[in-house]
Amino acid sequence: MLSKTNYIIWRDCHKNAWLKIYKPDIYFAHELSEFEKQIIETGNEVDLLARELFPAGEYQKQFQKDGFLAITDILTHSTISRQTNLYEVKATNDIDKKTHYHDLAFQYNVLKLSGLDIESANLIHLNHEYIRNGEIDINALFVIEDVTEKIIEMADEVLEEMKLAKEYLMNEKEPNGPCDCIYRGRSGQCTTFDYSNHNIPKYGIHDLTRIGSSKKKLIELVDGHKLNFEDIPEDMELSDAQKNQIWTHLNERTIISRENISKEFENLVFPLYFLDYETFPAAIPRFNNFSPYNQIPFQYSLHILETPESEPRHLDFLYTENTDPSKAFAQSLRENLSDKGSVIVWHKDFECSRNKELGHRLPEYKNFFDEVEKRIFDLEVIFKKQYHVHKDYKGKTSIKKVLPVLVPSLKYDDLEIAEGGTAAEKWNQLVTNNLDEKEKVEIIGNLREYCKLDTNAMYAIWRELYKLVN
Repeated sequence: MLSKTNYIIWRDCHKNAWLKIYKPDIYFAHELSEFEKQIIETGNEVDLLARELFPAGEYQKQFQKDGFLAITDILTHSTISRQTNLYEVKATNDIDKKTHYHDLAFQYNVLKLSGLDIESANLIHLNHEYIRNGEIDINALFVIEDVTEKIIEMADEVLEEMKLAKEYLMNEKEPNGPCDCIYRGRSGQCTTFDYSNHNIPKYGIHDLTRIGSSKKKLIELVDGHKLNFEDIPEDMELSDAQKNQIWTHLNERTIISRENISKEFENLVFPLYFLDYETFPAAIPRFNNFSPYNQIPFQYSLHILETPESEPRHLDFLYTENTDPSKAFAQSLRENLSDKGSVIVWHKDFECSRNKELGHRLPEYKNFFDEVEKRIFDLEVIFKKQYHVHKDYKGKTSIKKVLPVLVPSLKYDDLEIAEGGTAAEKWNQLVTNNLDEKEKVEIIGNLREYCKLDTNAMYAIWRELYKLVN
């Protein structure tokens, strides 16, 4: 039976879907992270809540016909016309036209093949404009979009795809050659890419920065069997970042623009505040004045450097109750940030967005966050602007790529929590699960260590760059 899930995977990458069925040990070789598990749990949570929209509906009903299997989220039936209304629930703020329509069209086709008369096909998703005020208003929380016309328009084409997918996946002989992802940048590839593409180097053209946005260029290189950096034609049009990535790799040299780094640092005012936030994106707003997927700011770390010659001191904040941490977070930050000094972050869009949200939710702190905004310096710009390019950055500018190069003594690998997604999920467990005291203490300690390393890493990177230009 071809399930909807396998059909969607097949549309993305044919061979990946085949491996899921016939070689699950390869497909499921990578264990889901805590964050990925939370995404699944969020989907289940949203689905259960959406059912309250239709008290008389049928849920998770299974249909099998002609080798196709569909499990619907919600069905309702007209008592007058005997027609059926189909609803698919998505734990997103908007419709993803690349997958959601095909997802619903698959179900529509299976129900039609099963003899049902479909009156409407609908997508239910979260309303990003909804702001919680008191108890959750599910009618305002969800948007129901009637997409019947669109689904009918594409149903025949999808049915043909379904037949092709079924035929492809019924063949027990493993497909030859590479998988479909060979024409995608590294971040867009399936989890079984390495298995299906043995000839692709571990580090090569697929790792070029933003190569996934240049499909024509990538196709030209792959079809020309130019898979390594040294194979790339000299006359190929490349961005400066791509050229620098290739040059540093081939020459094993580092690009350092001391003059530009120095100019960036000239604008910094002491004391320097190295600041990092940790947040949790709750799909269903937990507290008043939150919208779906608004980030709950539960933690920050702060390293303060009074002078270039001094040692930094560390302060932090971590909220451990299942109530809105916004006011306590803002109050603590205002107490620890003086009205003078540059606030250094990494990838400022994130912190700046949280500051705007906090100022909006807490009008009494709006001026404070507006002033903080004016003082923010994004340390990542040094690397985004290509003022410091090392071969081991591999075209990236994340702190986890830069830190091992400039400060190899500091490592995330040694921590129990090593990335923000896991931090968010661990905090969620801390405040929503009935944990014993030992488990709580352990999570709290791990969260503090992780967030502390983020700001210590920023300070250490700044220190290395400062030494380069002074």
